[in-house]
Amino acid sequence: MRKSANINAIIKVLQEHDDHLSAKEIYQEVSQTLPSVDPSTVYRGLERLVHHGKVSVSDMGGPAVVYELVGKEKHHHLVCEICHKQLTFKGSEVDDFLSLMEEKTGFQITTNHLVLFGICPDCQKKESE
Repeated sequence: MRKSANINAIIKVLQEHDDHLSAKEIYQEVSQTLPSVDPSTVYRGLERLVHHGKVSVSDMGGPAVVYELVGKEKHHHLVCEICHKQLTFKGSEVDDFLSLMEEKTGFQITTNHLVLFGICPDCQKKESE
């Protein structure tokens, strides 16, 4: 994949953040260094990066999908369906499960990001009151 100034700017923004960013957030940061960049250029750049396996895209239950660089330490999330609180846990905590799934199904699992939805303890407590 040929890297353009736009692609390099997107990668730089993602490298500078430990959290996930929406396309809009990425565009806002890229436009600070490349003021003439169009939002659609950033969106197309993200699509190319996802297609080439450089960036992952995830639905974290928010209003928009979020992006992050592939190759960062594997991690996963628990997301509350009510308050949208997110807990992050290490990839190693589900490695045994993923290995078992590969063994049982023959699939080679390539995901580096698992998102599980549920209800957090605080919201469970509120619901039972």
